[in-house]
Amino acid sequence: MPIYDLIVRNGALVTGDGVADADLAVADGRIAAIGPELDGLGRAEIDAAGLHLFPGVIDAHVHLNEPGRTDWEGFATGTAALAAGGATSFFDMPLNAHPPTLDAASFDAKRAAAEAVAVADFALWGGLVPGNLDAMPDLAERGVVGFKAFMSASGTDDFPRADDLTLLEGMRRAAALGLPVAVHAESEAITSRLAARSVAAGQVTARDYLLSRPVVAEVEAIGRALLLAEEAGCAVHVVHVSTGRGVALVAAARARGVDASCETCPHYLVLTEDDLEGLGAVAKCAPPLRPAHERDALWGHLLAGDLPMVASDHSPSPPAMKEGADFFAIWGGIAGCQSSLPLLLGSGHHGVDFPLPDVASVTAGYVAERFRLPAKGRLAVGADADFALVALAEPFTLDPRDLLSRHRLSPYVGRAFTGRVVRTVLRGITTFLDGAVVSPPIGRLLRPAAVS
Repeated sequence: MPIYDLIVRNGALVTGDGVADADLAVADGRIAAIGPELDGLGRAEIDAAGLHLFPGVIDAHVHLNEPGRTDWEGFATGTAALAAGGATSFFDMPLNAHPPTLDAASFDAKRAAAEAVAVADFALWGGLVPGNLDAMPDLAERGVVGFKAFMSASGTDDFPRADDLTLLEGMRRAAALGLPVAVHAESEAITSRLAARSVAAGQVTARDYLLSRPVVAEVEAIGRALLLAEEAGCAVHVVHVSTGRGVALVAAARARGVDASCETCPHYLVLTEDDLEGLGAVAKCAPPLRPAHERDALWGHLLAGDLPMVASDHSPSPPAMKEGADFFAIWGGIAGCQSSLPLLLGSGHHGVDFPLPDVASVTAGYVAERFRLPAKGRLAVGADADFALVALAEPFTLDPRDLLSRHRLSPYVGRAFTGRVVRTVLRGITTFLDGAVVSPPIGRLLRPAAVS
């Protein structure tokens, strides 16, 4: 009779193919067997009756701000929040760490900081900014998952935006290195001049901020990034797309052979520009929240399969940076990584019922495939034993005391949810259980597999 490290019995396993009642066995950190009423003994067993097992969320877009700005978040509190949301892996953006991840030394410093305290596995984005193109091979050798560029001002002085020539030349180098470039796509020419005009006129409300970052600024930049990537032969990933027209541009480029993908974020799927005016600074982000018809267009693309990925863009800051009458001066970032999976699990979003296999795909399966992490993102024999156990029908209302991020700020406080994460397991080790982190730091660096 086989002996396993762990057997999870009586759960409903959610995969890209469907939902099936089965047991799952773990040995040496990997899934060793799946099947109904598995034979064997487990050194530990979990009774998952009434629970659904989802592949561990891979949040490909977070800003945990360490080293240098740990007072904004940090890997300890950030990964605690991720684990509470069912996440077992994350990709940290090169900003707003200080220094940003622009060369080998800054990569090494961030890796060491993460390994010291993280309770989730992690990959690191390298930066693509004017002046660091010669450092890209060193970053690739260290194991970055790709390179991140801003087409508009990033909000931090130490991470300048990439002008078109820098972006084109950086994409050519990334293509030679076999890595993608991720772009924050908003037109600097449009957004900066509209913002300056508004501030000069003393028009600094939330509505004024919305008007300064129109849909056309995002759509224009997405189109330009896709053209540059096509010219460079580079894989491109457009982050936090907030508009259906942007998704359609990416889909059209992919149809003509460009290696293009995109993501949206939960806040664009459940909040609108009216919520920004009601909630205030806690819901400020860039691109900003959009009208309801844009939210509905994103849901349409999700259901059609044109929008294959959802990431949180968790971007916290100290509370003082979210205060003030000038909405342009307030920090633009939404802290939400703990709520991503529950938000997607709630059925009936504005008339949309998102199938559970699709939830598993957009939060894990596609992410692992796109960024070449073959051991992650799926409940299958041989894969890492990363999963979240969810009480799918359990309602709860988010209380700030439930949040494990440093500052416990969220636009979802007070929101009613259905679907609670009760346990998160990373490589067979429980990291989060019933509201608390229960494991020591076990996070490991993830490196993309070589191109075959």
